[in-house]
Formats: sequence, C-alpha cells, structure tokens
Amino acid sequence: MAESDTEKTVVEAEKLDPSFLRKILKHPGGEQILVCFQCGVCSSSCPLRLINPEYNPRKIVKKAILGMKDQVLSSDFVWFCADCNACTERCPQGVNPSDVMKAIKNVAIEEGIVPAPVKKIVENLEDHGRLYPLEDFTQEEREMLDLPELEPDVKVFKIDRKKLLGEKA
Repeated sequence: MAESDTEKTVVEAEKLDPSFLRKILKHPGGEQILVCFQCGVCSSSCPLRLINPEYNPRKIVKKAILGMKDQVLSSDFVWFCADCNACTERCPQGVNPSDVMKAIKNVAIEEGIVPAPVKKIVENLEDHGRLYPLEDFTQEEREMLDLPELEPDVKVFKIDRKKLLGEKA
C-alpha cells in the first residue's frame, strides 16, 4: 500500500478521476489544495516522517490534484496526519495541509473507505461515549487516587455512526 519516495509513480491517464478533485474542493479546507505549488515544505516539516520516512503529504496532495483517486484512497497515509500543523506554520502559500487531509478523509468516508481502527473508535464512542471502554482496573486506580468513580457508559453526545463511517442507510 505504501509507496516509497524512491519509487516512481506511474500516472495512467485512463485511471485518473477528475471528479475526485471536485469532491475534495467541496469540503472545508479542500479548496486550499489548489493553492499548493508542491514546494515540499509540508513534507520536510512533518514530524511523522521521523517515524515513517515514506509518509509524504506533498505526494498525497499532488496525486489528489491529478485525480489519482484509487491511489490516494487506498493508501493508509491519508489517515496518518496528526493535525499538528507544523506544515501549516511553514507553508509559504498559507495552505493548511492538515485541513486538506481532512477534506480527503471526508471524501474517503463518503466513498465508504474507512480503516478498521477508525471504525473501532466510532463504535466505542457510540457504545461507551469514550474512545475505549472503562475497565475495573481504571476504577480501582481512580479509587486509590481518591478520584470519583466514572460512569462506565456515558452518552455525552449522539453520533451518527452510518454518516461517520460512510455506511449506506
């Protein structure tokens, strides 16, 4: 799935999807993709590249602009963005690459492409009102620290799982 920076990407014109860029542009932050002139500052600023040197926001944006929908949405890289905004602070064009990544993620969700860990997070929020269910150990730790017991399942907000995961009704 991941493509190394040393690998060459072959652009096959018959596989390009011009509607992909239009879909990205419809989402908040997506319009910024057109301002990017591919300088690479986002990639060189990204702390995730210290963990995975193959992560390259510039390449994701370029492929999205070209309409390489299948390559962009089939890659886990879109979901790697930690929204730290190191790229945004340094972008000479004032692009917020993390907003562009969110717009691309929104398109992926509309297409029904959601990684399993994201699905699990949504399920836990729906079922427990938290990212993870509370365990007895957590309650025991809180008791030892003289902290109040937490309600095991707190429905702080109602979520629309189908919408969040791009599932059809």
